[in-house]
Amino acid sequence: MKKLTLILIALASPAFAASGPFFSLYNTNFVVLLAFLLFVGVITYLKVPGKLMELLDQRAEGIRDDLNEAKALREEAQTILASYERKQKEVQEQADRIVETAKHEAADAATKARENLKASIERRLAAAEDQISSAKAAAVKDVRDQAIQVAVAAASDVIAAKMTAADGNALVDEAIEAVKSKLH
Repeated sequence: MKKLTLILIALASPAFAASGPFFSLYNTNFVVLLAFLLFVGVITYLKVPGKLMELLDQRAEGIRDDLNEAKALREEAQTILASYERKQKEVQEQADRIVETAKHEAADAATKARENLKASIERRLAAAEDQISSAKAAAVKDVRDQAIQVAVAAASDVIAAKMTAADGNALVDEAIEAVKSKLH
């Protein structure tokens, strides 16, 4: 069935629609052939194929230039990207160093602060102990002074009760002699 359809289509083509002798202006096939040959002749006379080839060559050269420029731009972009990546890596390394330095400085400052606090506490403890010792010494001195005053008062009462005026004069004379011997 397909073969029959193809044969009918071939028989119904426009080439078989023409009537009369082939070299007549009434034959459409001959007129079309003359128009085609005239068209090809005019195109050849006007050098259209050469101009078309020249335009295609110019277009190809433009595309080649664009490709070369794109390649150069790509290489430049890769160079710039590598430069920025290198700079980014350097900046990251510098930031890491800064963080490490800050950590070490913070640790040193904390250690120093602990030492300063410890020394301050020790100084305050020593000062408190000194104050306590001073307070104890002052309290002991006050107690001694009061004990001495009480003892002197008691002794003076006992001596006054037992001593006569002659004994008192003899004691005064002995005391004067003792002072003279110590001064000279």
